[in-house]
Amino acid sequence: MAKTKKQKEKEVKWLCEIFGKMKSVVFADFTNLKVSEIQDLRRHLKKENAVLKVTKKKLFGIAIEQDKDLKVLKEEVKVEGPLSLAFGLEDEIAPARVLVNFKKAHKDLKILGGILDKRFLADTEILSLAGLPGRGEMRARVVGAIAAPVSGFANVLAGNLRNLIYILKNISEKGAE
Repeated sequence: MAKTKKQKEKEVKWLCEIFGKMKSVVFADFTNLKVSEIQDLRRHLKKENAVLKVTKKKLFGIAIEQDKDLKVLKEEVKVEGPLSLAFGLEDEIAPARVLVNFKKAHKDLKILGGILDKRFLADTEILSLAGLPGRGEMRARVVGAIAAPVSGFANVLAGNLRNLIYILKNISEKGAE
């Protein structure tokens, strides 16, 4: 069933709003996937605070043209076939990671490209982006790197105190004999 003009305007408005909130977007084609598989993909994306939206390329193009930051990408974003958009709302890498992991189990899913930091990324760049650790893991690594010298220093100081206690204990045991 064809969409009415009002429905199309509403969808373009929604796309413009989410462009302002998104950290990244990945374009995909899932024409040969079953409905249950698409629902499974939506669940995986939702866990990562990402949203899957299926839209017409024409409406997507209108929305990009209306967004002042993404307008320059209109010529670069040439996507063939049906278009689904996975928007990352908190983590830039989450939609790419979820789609690439989902693609491993569902070969019919095609990753077509994406947008990150107002720059178009080809499908190969999306695949390499998916290999990066997520925001939470990166934070944990930074905290670990910062905490490592401090914990090492604390262990050194504790070792000296422990050795002093052993020496005092041995002296007190020898003195008791």
